[in-house]
Amino acid sequence: MNFPFFVARRYLFSKKKTHAINVISLISVIGVAVATMALVIVLSVFNGFHDLVASFFTNFDPQLKVVPVEGKTVPADDPILTKISHFPEVDVATGTVEDMALAIYNGKQAMVTIKGVDDNFPQLTHITEILYGDGQFQLHTANLQYGTPGIRLAQTLGLGANWKGYLKIYAPQREGQLDMTDPQSGFVVDSLISPGVVFSVNQGKYDKSYIVTSLGFAQNLFNQQGMVSALELRLKPGSNFESVKARMQQVAGKKYQVLDRFEQQRDTFKIMKVEKLMAYIFLTFILIVACFNIIGSLSMLIIDKKDDVVTLRNLGASDKQIRRIFLFEGRLISVFGAIFGILLGLLLCWLQQQYGFVKMGSSDGTFVVNAYPVSVHYSDVLLIFLTVIATGWLAVWYPVRKSLEK
Repeated sequence: MNFPFFVARRYLFSKKKTHAINVISLISVIGVAVATMALVIVLSVFNGFHDLVASFFTNFDPQLKVVPVEGKTVPADDPILTKISHFPEVDVATGTVEDMALAIYNGKQAMVTIKGVDDNFPQLTHITEILYGDGQFQLHTANLQYGTPGIRLAQTLGLGANWKGYLKIYAPQREGQLDMTDPQSGFVVDSLISPGVVFSVNQGKYDKSYIVTSLGFAQNLFNQQGMVSALELRLKPGSNFESVKARMQQVAGKKYQVLDRFEQQRDTFKIMKVEKLMAYIFLTFILIVACFNIIGSLSMLIIDKKDDVVTLRNLGASDKQIRRIFLFEGRLISVFGAIFGILLGLLLCWLQQQYGFVKMGSSDGTFVVNAYPVSVHYSDVLLIFLTVIATGWLAVWYPVRKSLEK
């Protein structure tokens, strides 16, 4: 049996001569547990928001997107893109053209992003699940071109879900010189009509500026006939996503990038990761403060057990063994605090997931979700446990060493 550990365990659970030492030890465990619980809950809430935002983008962004490293567009029949689109794991592949333009309706105007897509776009994404209005998603009929705007863009332009007349789209001419006597000749002008619906991704990037229309309309508007700005892909169910992506990137070489949904929204998720890291750092400082209680508890215990220390030395215990007794004592406090804190944090996260006790607002429908989203990632739980143990062990090493030297 490990002698220092055996004695430390007895000291932790036995009655002390001074009752205050028991109280301080209990407070130390509670302090570490509360700080640990806070880490579990806060990081899980950040994970919940991360997963919630990711689910919004899932409705609009493709699983994989192949984009050129240089330039805005590439030939649609590029052999590399053709080879990638014919991978056996690819279920849906569509070329897209995306660029900025000016939209004008009834005197109101806004800078918009025109996204031209193929007819299989509803099979590529979940856009049909985020439509609002009495119509249906469609791109063109004969020579009529439809445009589906984001819900906030529709509000800005006063369109509504089913607007009347034409939505004028202006894009700058890409060739030739501008005639200053006729500035309007420097623009390509085309029109879109309403399909009777708008989309809502619940993300300003799309809802405030995007209009989804046919690929042919976008190619003509931006003078990009036979060109695409991206190849968007959906894989067959059961495909090994990471393996397929790696093989596609191998085929794409240095000419193209193969982006998953998180990489397509790199800036958004990078900010969320930084916020989560800052929360972890600040709560770890609170944990360090909580560990000062362990130092106080051990200092009083060493004073209380000074006669026992003399006895142990007389029985042949070395100074190293005696130090390890009190080090184990402090470490046991941090371990018990970590375990209790993690269990309590997981319980509260489960209750929030099941019942949503902590609401986002006072009334339903004010926010996208009614209660704070929670998602427990067990890699975070392991990180928290290791952080608590490391912090607790480091906190007690120097005080125990110095106290016993006296």
